[in-house]
Amino acid sequence: MKENNNVLEIKDLCVYAGQKELLHNLNLTIPAGEVHALFGPNGSGKTTLMMAIMGFSRYQVKSGQILLAGKDITELDITERARWGIGIAQQLPPAIPGVKLQQVLDYVTAANHQQVDNVGQVAKAADMERFLNRDINGNLSGGEIRRAELLQLLAMQPMFSMMDEPDSGVDLEALKVVGELVNMLFSDDPVHPARRKAGLIITHSGNILNYVHVDKAHVMFERQIGCTGNPAIILDTISKYGYAECTQCLQEGV
Repeated sequence: MKENNNVLEIKDLCVYAGQKELLHNLNLTIPAGEVHALFGPNGSGKTTLMMAIMGFSRYQVKSGQILLAGKDITELDITERARWGIGIAQQLPPAIPGVKLQQVLDYVTAANHQQVDNVGQVAKAADMERFLNRDINGNLSGGEIRRAELLQLLAMQPMFSMMDEPDSGVDLEALKVVGELVNMLFSDDPVHPARRKAGLIITHSGNILNYVHVDKAHVMFERQIGCTGNPAIILDTISKYGYAECTQCLQEGV
């Protein structure tokens, strides 16, 4: 029997919030070692998909499956999914008064048996040292929040990482640092950079792709994956024709 080499498999997923359907018969596969980008207009379901994969309770799976490295995690809660190796960097994570960034990093590194010195070096590279004793996401700019989220993911070292618009609200100089942190997160072996962990990056502008290589891109449109293909070609098509072109792909079943 052929070994399943997919880190993430989503099969015919339908997700609701209350009585409203947010995702409809969505299918997505991300093989081991591949990083994929997810485009789509506002309201198409991009963030919903990421939240459903992570297991946020507001997003109820009515039908379909979510598989992580072949294991059905559809019924697992958010804590169990994190333990199985899923990590997420949200676009607008909440501030947590009284909880310091350093405390979170200490907890995660201890749980993962990582070297604290290594995380300290990453904090320095991310220019986050001065924020370590500040409340999580308290009074941080957009770029600082992105770096704080990525720093926590780097301490966690998940099998599969997701990022919701890491290029949103970040100036070009800061975006370069964000891109370096993302590449560091996905790097499975610094000596062989082509060997990578799997991940999914939501991006509206595509700016992050100037700093992070992705293997494939998908476009969400009307609660489904409308197009899949070469990231550069898809981004160029969206720039020229807009997302309306995806309507034809959905009708043709591309």
